[in-house]
Amino acid sequence: MSWNLVDTVVFDVDSGRGRVVVKAAGPDGHHIGREITAYQGFTDVLARSGRASQLLHQDRAANILVIWYVEGSLVMGSDAEFSPDTYRQAGTLSRAFHGQAERVDPDWDGDAVAKSLSWLDKPHRIEPDKARRLRAILADRQPKPVVVVPTHGDWQPRNWLADDGIIKIIDFGRFAWRPAVSDFCRLAAQQWKLDRRLEDAFFVGYGGDPRTPDQWRMFAVHEAIGTAVWAYQVGDEPFESQGHRMIAEALELF
Repeated sequence: MSWNLVDTVVFDVDSGRGRVVVKAAGPDGHHIGREITAYQGFTDVLARSGRASQLLHQDRAANILVIWYVEGSLVMGSDAEFSPDTYRQAGTLSRAFHGQAERVDPDWDGDAVAKSLSWLDKPHRIEPDKARRLRAILADRQPKPVVVVPTHGDWQPRNWLADDGIIKIIDFGRFAWRPAVSDFCRLAAQQWKLDRRLEDAFFVGYGGDPRTPDQWRMFAVHEAIGTAVWAYQVGDEPFESQGHRMIAEALELF
C-alpha cells in the first residue's frame, strides 16, 4: 500500500492474529520513528472509539512497526471527500488529538524559519524573484514562543478513511509537537478552496477557528516552501504544482 515516493514500504498482511499493516523504511527514514512515538503516547484518544489503529510491534532501530489494519475506504477520490459531514467529523477528531496536551516552545518559531530557509537552499524550481521575496519574509520574522500540541502533520483526505460514514485516521508518520493550526494548512490549500462549506463544517467540529492572521500567513509560507521543494525532490509534479500555487497565494498575504 505504499505511495512509492520515499523509501517507506507499507504491507497489508494476513497474520495468525488477524489482518495487520507492516511499515518499514531504510536507515535514513524518520517517519517510522515519529509514527511509533505517536502510537505509544497519543493515538489512544482516537483508537478508543475505533477511529485509529493500535500498535502491535515496533523496532526503532530497524525502522519497522506493525499495527492493526483499519477498515474503510480512502476518503480522497471518493464522494466523502466533498461531504461536509466528513469535515465535521475530522474537525472533532482533530480537536480531540490536539487537546490532549500543550506546552510553550520558545524555539519552534525560529526553528521553522531556519527549516524553510534550508528548504530554499536545496534544489527547486521556485522562480528566483519569488524565492528572494520568501527569503526576505523569513529574514524579517521575529521569532517568539508559541504554544505547541500533538499534531498529525498531514491531516487531509488522503489519510482519512470512511467506514460506513465513520471517519478514521491513518498514517502518523509526520507526528510532531507543533502549533495546532499547522494541521489545517493542507486542507486550506486543497479542498477548502473548492467548497467553503467544508471549512465551515470542519471548524464546527473543531469548536471554533483558532487561527490568527499573523500566525496563519507564516504557516502558509512554511507549508508552501516545503511542499514545492519536497515534491520536486521526489518527482511528484502535481504536488509540486500545488506547492507553486501555494507560494503565490502565501505571498499575496504579505
